[in-house]
Amino acid sequence: MKEQTKIIRGGINRTQFKETGEAIFTSSGFVYDKAEDAEAMFNEEISGYQYTRYSNPTIDIFEKRLAIIDGSESCFATATGMSAVFNSIMCQVESGDHIVSSRSLFGSCRRILKEIVTKYGIEITFIDGTKISEWQNAIKSNTKIFFYETPSNPCLEIIDIKEVSKVAKDNKITTIVDNIMASPAVQKPVQLGADIIVYSGTKHIDGQGRVMGGAILSTEKFKEEKLKPYLRNTGPTISPFNAWVLLKGLETINLRMSEQSKSTLKIAEFLNNHKKVNNTYYPFLKNFAQYQLAKNQQSHGGTVLSFEVKGSKNDAYNFINKLKIFDISNNFGDTKSLVIHPSTTTHRILSQEEKVEQKISDGLIRLSIGLEDENDLIEDLDSAL
Repeated sequence: MKEQTKIIRGGINRTQFKETGEAIFTSSGFVYDKAEDAEAMFNEEISGYQYTRYSNPTIDIFEKRLAIIDGSESCFATATGMSAVFNSIMCQVESGDHIVSSRSLFGSCRRILKEIVTKYGIEITFIDGTKISEWQNAIKSNTKIFFYETPSNPCLEIIDIKEVSKVAKDNKITTIVDNIMASPAVQKPVQLGADIIVYSGTKHIDGQGRVMGGAILSTEKFKEEKLKPYLRNTGPTISPFNAWVLLKGLETINLRMSEQSKSTLKIAEFLNNHKKVNNTYYPFLKNFAQYQLAKNQQSHGGTVLSFEVKGSKNDAYNFINKLKIFDISNNFGDTKSLVIHPSTTTHRILSQEEKVEQKISDGLIRLSIGLEDENDLIEDLDSAL
């Protein structure tokens, strides 16, 4: 069975009413026929549902379907993408451990590693993730995790998943890949050797800016031994309704990502040749520094691009404020096209040195390209420039 068919049909668990669409089980708990069944359920001697913080039929279908498209063995859905990032790390580390991370990260990911995880006695080393030698040189006897996002937010830096995974496996280190910017429709890190994949369902999986949600993809062994004991008791649970919305989003993700990526490439090419633009960052531009690596890892360039307008922050603001179609929003992956100024919003918590490292200037603007007509979007951008 082909992937697209599995995305539509995978994980279906119909009730006695034989519904066409997947049911939403907005129940916090479930009942047992007799007391002995409750005991057996809690002892995991029989299968079934006992409490939505543990499992839920609607959430279960979403997890199975996302695992199919991602290519992973199993999935655990969470309340948000940041919950997925944080808990994928904390479920497997303890005081005295060491984590190596790429320095090019979303602002909240950087804060989690730099300010929150370190409170638990865990050491963090930030490196240039594009250089394999820096991963190798950063390893210590207590290194437990390699963490990185690729492409990175907002300048789309690409990390060689296969090579970093090889270094990690040679040293018995677990790799966590934040695949949010690409989506499972564009990039499948597990097929390149990554161990754990994290997503914000709020972005491409939903695709229409409706709900919060996240997910951690892993082997079944990791889920049973690390994730389930940790997440069931700490409780970052996705709601059944949100899981249902994301489930329906998965049905169209391949179609959306294909069409939106085509438009994004054409818009990136337009900006790349515009006299009022300094730099354009998009993986499938032929002059992008890591173009060949991106082509090897990704099926499409994705829906996000960034570029620098010439001038100051005020010039960037003037451009943004002149746009007629693009909405000013810090989300991305939506069917509506969005624009944001990263330096003062999504990445404002970074120091000036960290912003320079990630190429986040006052003139940098991030675009998320939706499903509007690409010529209308180009005309809107041209008029604002």
